[in-house]
Amino acid sequence: MKKQRGVKMNYKIVIGIVAIAIIAAGISGYAYLSSPMQTTVMLNGSGATFPYPLLDAMIKQYQEQRTNVQINYQPIGSGGGISALESKTVDFAASDAPLGAVDMAKAPGSLHIPETIGAVTLAYNLPGIPTGLHLTGEVIADIFAGNVTTWNDTEIQGLNSNSALPAKSMVVVHRSDGSGTTFIFTGYLSASSFAWQQAIGQGKSVAWPAGLGANGNTGVASVVQGTQYTIGYVELAYALQNNMTVAAIKNTVGNWILPSLNTIQLAVQSAASGGLPAGNGNWTNVNILNAPDPQAYPIVSFTYLLVY
Repeated sequence: MKKQRGVKMNYKIVIGIVAIAIIAAGISGYAYLSSPMQTTVMLNGSGATFPYPLLDAMIKQYQEQRTNVQINYQPIGSGGGISALESKTVDFAASDAPLGAVDMAKAPGSLHIPETIGAVTLAYNLPGIPTGLHLTGEVIADIFAGNVTTWNDTEIQGLNSNSALPAKSMVVVHRSDGSGTTFIFTGYLSASSFAWQQAIGQGKSVAWPAGLGANGNTGVASVVQGTQYTIGYVELAYALQNNMTVAAIKNTVGNWILPSLNTIQLAVQSAASGGLPAGNGNWTNVNILNAPDPQAYPIVSFTYLLVY
């Protein structure tokens, strides 16, 4: 069974490589028809930091095979990538949030290519407390709303009776840029907390009630790693790369689940089993948060390449 799961995960990663190949082939074909003697194609993209570790690796591998194609991708956040797509200053963009009606009107004919999946983790810097601190969606919403301000607050301590949490103030770290990671995270908080949904809601940028802002997944990870008693949200690849301590989150059936390649794969397999839209369809309502599988991590999403 584990071997089969590994094969499925590789298949999903290959989707991203194929997506880049499709985009590059389209641009290459256009360049050749315009000027048959042209041998080098420059492909520019920008957007989400969420999938950047994967995109960077795929681009390097692709360019080893297609040396005449030069690909430049700038991880500036999903909001910046969508704006660049709409202004046609890039050949492709990446976003963790699908295009809404307003953005689709500004970028008509855009295709969504879900090139990989990822998870938003709750990373923390709490001396003496290893990976696995128990948190629920409602408690996380209270933390980022500024209602829970100390680590030994009864809301957190009650979920972690076997740990002596310190009476230290929490430093909450969130994204300062327009971010698909924020879109996914605030979507989960909106689903977990009616108070959050009513007061703040879901978006690539929101009016944060509390905390410090940092640019990109890299910025949030850096602040959390470098400052004790912090908590922030980062994509799983950044947590793994930086060996960060992360929370186990209670899923829809009441299990405490750590983010991993396996637990996010289970989320996608169960939540997307009903089928997905075509590339030129409406992806606004595609949602794989809180998947029903008993072992699924609850904060999981597709991330997309966007191209005309």
